[in-house]
Amino acid sequence: MTKTAPATEPTAPTSTSQPPSRIPYLGISGLLLGIVLGTLDGTVVGTALPTIVGELGGLDRLSWVVTAYLLTAAVATPLWGKFGDLYGRKGAYLSAVVVFLAGSILSGLAGTMDQLIAFRALQGIGAGGLMVGAFALIGTLVRPEDSPRIQAISGAMLPVAFAGGPLLGGFLTDHFSWRWAFYVNLPVGLAALLLVGLALRVRTPRVRARIDWAGALLLTAGILALTLLASWAGTRYAWTSPQILALGAVGAAALAALVRVERRAEEPVIPPRLFASRNFTLAQLLSFLVGAGMLAAMNYLPQYLQFVRGQSSTASGLLLLPLMLGMVAVQLATGRVIRRTGRYRIYPILGGALMTAGALALLLLAVDTPTAVASALTVVLGAGMGFLMQSTMLITMYSAPPRDLGAASGTVTLVRTIGGSLGVAVLGAVFTARLGDADPNLTPEQAHALPEPVREAFRAAVTHGLHGVATGVAVLAALAFAAAWLVQEIPLRRPPAEQDATGA
Repeated sequence: MTKTAPATEPTAPTSTSQPPSRIPYLGISGLLLGIVLGTLDGTVVGTALPTIVGELGGLDRLSWVVTAYLLTAAVATPLWGKFGDLYGRKGAYLSAVVVFLAGSILSGLAGTMDQLIAFRALQGIGAGGLMVGAFALIGTLVRPEDSPRIQAISGAMLPVAFAGGPLLGGFLTDHFSWRWAFYVNLPVGLAALLLVGLALRVRTPRVRARIDWAGALLLTAGILALTLLASWAGTRYAWTSPQILALGAVGAAALAALVRVERRAEEPVIPPRLFASRNFTLAQLLSFLVGAGMLAAMNYLPQYLQFVRGQSSTASGLLLLPLMLGMVAVQLATGRVIRRTGRYRIYPILGGALMTAGALALLLLAVDTPTAVASALTVVLGAGMGFLMQSTMLITMYSAPPRDLGAASGTVTLVRTIGGSLGVAVLGAVFTARLGDADPNLTPEQAHALPEPVREAFRAAVTHGLHGVATGVAVLAALAFAAAWLVQEIPLRRPPAEQDATGA
């Protein structure tokens, strides 16, 4: 999943080689390219996944291609912020780009599903530093009065990158290879390295910062154990098997220890004091739920469009545009309305209702549903996600004290990413289980070449699998709808962070 906000609060401008009145647009364009990379890679792989699974095998591990990236990116984000404080933000950003590109190259070269998952994890580690590093440097280089110009540019780029990811991934898969969904990062990343490395001269003071290694390790261990439990329980192992019980015990112990460690940590990964606010806590719950539903829907709808409706990878990306554009349009409009009126409670409620209705609408999809109808049905789901994503980000920022804005924005992004990781794993297991005896390791082309009776049975199985995912998304959305009623309409004391959070 892509990120929406830095994990550390942008600092006031410090001395650079640029005149104070001049915005270093050339170098900042390199930073924005990094943001686009992180945003694009969260969605570009979805339409390539059916082909990837067909070539490499391992549908039962398909969710991990997404989960490995999300999990490592989520945990690495706050760590990259601390590295920037300790060793210099420019160096930290460039290092993150290098790690991201190394992971991209290796992912493109992967010969097995296990290799791809491992390399995606490496890619996610680098991705964690792209967004936080870019925003930290922009905060250093640009005066507060000039920041709206940069926000306008990034505000235009992020929705395009977010919505265009599935289409680009499908186009590359159809006309080149699924491996180009990873190789495409190379020219963009190299351009970012050159622009930032050569055009930006920035001297940021090294500050005293403690890295919460214990918190990061416990968070990783806890989420990894729960994700494995969600993926394997009831499929690879029985719910009462020693393996599943052990994973549950490890996950619970790690998260319990995390709470204790974070209370004592000088600079915790997730500051516990933020959760003293009722609205903040509810916003994190809503963010978790919408993240889980969004990533599951975006990664399993292409399975239906390609295997059942016979669409190409490119076409499946195009047919997801109603969902993506509906989500982005609602996010942008909601942000402006909330800032103008100061009222926000109605939007998560509306988002939960629309997301529930949109997920239930996907249960209408059948083997013979016209493709245009299938695509149009996703608009409601996308609009609901848009209301929830934007409102949760803004509620988070409004609920945090000024000194904790950076930590708050990092927390909501982290929680949404964790939700996406677990959601893809859980609902991916549901999808796989519902395929029954159907051979899951086929490319769309191989599936369409099957004998007619076998092909129809396979199409029915994939549709049944998608219905399981849609039911799960509807349950998550209904929980979000119920929780949203508990949000309090507290008068806004100040605007949130200057970034226009699009949730992309």
